[in-house]
Order: sequence, then C-alpha cells, then structure tokens
Amino acid sequence: MSLAVLDPVIHAPNRLQICCMLASVDTIDFATLREALDVSESVLSKHIKTLEEAGYLKVSKSPSEGRLRTWTALTSTGRKAVKGHLAALKAMMEGVPGV
Repeated sequence: MSLAVLDPVIHAPNRLQICCMLASVDTIDFATLREALDVSESVLSKHIKTLEEAGYLKVSKSPSEGRLRTWTALTSTGRKAVKGHLAALKAMMEGVPGV
C-alpha cells in the first residue's frame, strides 16, 4: 500500500477542483469546467495542459450541435493521484487537534 502524499500537480486550487469534479463522473466538457471555476479559457487551458502532461487527464474533442467540443476525463493514474492527495489532506486534518 502506498503512502498518502500531497501531489504538487493536483494541489493548486483550480486543478484540485477540476480533479474533484472529474472524480465523480466519466467526462466533463471544457465550458462546464470554465463556468464552474469562473476562470478564463486561457487559465483553464493551462491547468488542463498541466494535468494532461502529468498523465492525470485525457482530453478529447467531438462534434456536438455543430461545434467541436472539448471533453476532459481523469485517467486511471489521475484517479489514483486524486485519491492519494485527498487521503493526505484527510490525514493532515485528523492529525490536528480540534479539527
């Protein structure tokens, strides 16, 4: 069993929120993520690229309603990383008296 550790790739607030949103679904489209995070397209693109380069996120494009839509999904590596990161956060909280 691996130790729960904070993952610096996931730890940035927007990337953590992206990963948590994707952890409960198969895919989410770019526009939904952008609206949920309330960030610009360029900011979201940068976070998605960072997660994709780490092997945590898969990006695909498909036509929908006459437009090309971008879809994101966690990879199995990404799901494991998110679980480990959240376990590390939980362990930190449990180690703090009064929390």
